[in-house]
Amino acid sequence: MDEMTEVRALRAHAPVPDRARLAAGRALLTDAVRARERRRAGWWRREFVIVAVVAAVTAVAVTAALLAGGGGTGRRVRPATPDIDLKGMSAADFLERAADALDKEPAGTEPTAKQWIYTRMAGKGAANGEQQNETWSRYDGELLAYTPPDGGPGLTVTPAHPEGQRPKNFESPRDVYRFLAALPDDGAGTLKALRTWNAVRDTEGAPQAWDDYAEINNVLVKYLLTPPHGLASLYRALALLPGVKITDHLIDTPTGRKAVALKYDLDGESKVKMADQFLIDPRTYHLMGARAIMNGKVVSAGDWLTTAVVDKAGERP
Repeated sequence: MDEMTEVRALRAHAPVPDRARLAAGRALLTDAVRARERRRAGWWRREFVIVAVVAAVTAVAVTAALLAGGGGTGRRVRPATPDIDLKGMSAADFLERAADALDKEPAGTEPTAKQWIYTRMAGKGAANGEQQNETWSRYDGELLAYTPPDGGPGLTVTPAHPEGQRPKNFESPRDVYRFLAALPDDGAGTLKALRTWNAVRDTEGAPQAWDDYAEINNVLVKYLLTPPHGLASLYRALALLPGVKITDHLIDTPTGRKAVALKYDLDGESKVKMADQFLIDPRTYHLMGARAIMNGKVVSAGDWLTTAVVDKAGERP
């Protein structure tokens, strides 16, 4: 099976990825796509399945995250201080606390059209162990840049939309940033806005909560960091969905940082149980990474290390 063809079918709204650019993440993609094949018949005949780490690895190669704070100074993810007591706390309570804190964070300066968003992430999968990936995405969404997957010297700059193909939604980091910055303060209003934006095709026969989760997950994972207000709105929307669970202790990211883990089960009656898990900084409440879980075991994980606004492709903060 050509796993990249499968991924393109799942993410038809996204730019077509380049094989060389995605080589470093192919094993993670293969792991999750094979898992999807094993569970395809298990739930509502769904055609679209989101596995957080798969989306993260693919999307980092396709488009980088936005910097909450902008201004070209960069934002590095700092070690978290594990001083939060999660015993007895519900996922909704934690998400509301996180949203309240993010609402107090300054929005920062929006990047200019020709600035670039630099992202570096670490990934870990069953097939290929640990790896790191760094990419640049121009803020206007016209160009992408990446280094060789083996970490060697050189930089490749390529159009973000090969052969004139442009998605209807999420055409550029700028489009997404402005959409998220304008989200309502409340979760219900945010869900309504996401349904209207409709970046992810609805799944025939699935409940509304599943389609709502697909929209939230697409933004949280694909764009990694959002304006603080937008992230707060997404958290409040996620808090309204049934089935979101919080782990009662901090867990380790692939690079050993401490994170709060929020899990969302992807399967109903399927024998193969899949779940997404968001990893959130217990101090800043920004997203640190994501994991894919199958039958209670972590099968792949992504750790988002650095995101910054820079002035040219190849520049690092």
